[in-house]
Amino acid sequence: MKRLLLFLLLAAGAALPACRTASPSAAASPSPAQAVTNQVSDDEEAYREIRLLTAAILQIRKGYVDENKTTYKKLVYGALHGMLDSLDPHSQFLEPQAYQQIKDDTTGEFSGIGIVIGSRDRMLAVIAPIEESPAFKAGVQAGDKIAEIDGQSSEGLSLNDAIKKLRGPKGSVVKIKLIRAGSGDFRTVELTRDIIKVSSVKGTRFIEPGIGYVRITQFSESVTDDLDAQLQKLQKQDLKALVLDLRNNPGGLLTAAIGVSELFLEKGQVIVSTRGRKGTDNPPPVTALGRKNYAGFPMAILINGGSASASEIVSGALQDHKRAVLVGETSFGKASVQSLFPLDDQSAVRLTTAHYYTPSGRMIHEVGIQPDIISPLPPEVWQKVQLRRLNEETPGSVDAKLLEGTENARDLQLERAVDLLKGILVFQEKR
Repeated sequence: MKRLLLFLLLAAGAALPACRTASPSAAASPSPAQAVTNQVSDDEEAYREIRLLTAAILQIRKGYVDENKTTYKKLVYGALHGMLDSLDPHSQFLEPQAYQQIKDDTTGEFSGIGIVIGSRDRMLAVIAPIEESPAFKAGVQAGDKIAEIDGQSSEGLSLNDAIKKLRGPKGSVVKIKLIRAGSGDFRTVELTRDIIKVSSVKGTRFIEPGIGYVRITQFSESVTDDLDAQLQKLQKQDLKALVLDLRNNPGGLLTAAIGVSELFLEKGQVIVSTRGRKGTDNPPPVTALGRKNYAGFPMAILINGGSASASEIVSGALQDHKRAVLVGETSFGKASVQSLFPLDDQSAVRLTTAHYYTPSGRMIHEVGIQPDIISPLPPEVWQKVQLRRLNEETPGSVDAKLLEGTENARDLQLERAVDLLKGILVFQEKR
């Protein structure tokens, strides 16, 4: 690390004088020296600023009162954290442990309280609680703002630091203070961390004769194969229409979103496109390969404010191609491309490099996907619906006290979707 700092300082000192001595000639066309000056102008600025950073690090290392805090690694890590945090809420420097946690998330199991967090209105916000998790059972809801973690204000806390505080070994306790979405009421919950096992596809069944239902809880590596298997089961029982539930699905892998979309789109249809900064070459849109296609039945997709990222890609693609009707509430609006750049010491940089767009060119990030049929569901009713549903699917998994009052909670969004599909089936039969 010390050799790196000295190299940066020496490189900056050596480069700057050379650039200053380059001067234009009297000829109309630029001289070789002038051409070199133009080419390295950006490098010159970079070296100058690196020189400033290096000087600051050396001064901190030399003079700060607490020597234990001034190892070169800690100082450089601190600089990288600040650098990435200043860009946007989703760009991060990931220390080795945090980088490993990111990789663990896609495998379907990790230890924590079971929430996916993001940034909303410059505050930490719950994108969605994970089903069967400690947070879910304690009534944490999508849209809740996190005001405190273990008595410390979350103001100015990066997503990376928040994840560190919320994650922990099984059996350990964390206390969070929440601001309830909509009402603004404060609520403090004490949660015991546990192993969070995430099943990507759940709840497969027939709601009405011929109308199937399946829910995707997250877009993990296995979700396309899992969904395909469940759809095959439904087809063997005379599937005529499908409700795909993406509510409170916080997203996951882009490859999984593409795979799920391909199951319902024709070969060659655009799934998603990405656009980076001006002047960069954008990759061609991703299109369906047509390897397998479930196109012979009408579909409704349920979304809400907890549907984000990969959920929004799938919803937007199927909506644009008129393959499905969207029912529910506007999605979260988290659709930026984060690229991971591993570094030599097992750390990584997660950098926002582009935004996702639907096939028709609609921006998703910070806008969300608008449903075709708006059907609000009050948070307290939605919570009861989720608890009842979880108990029906996994009997005995929900405390009896939490189930009080859930028997009469109506899932109006699901009812609207089923009524819609019943109407479409009646219309098709009469054609």
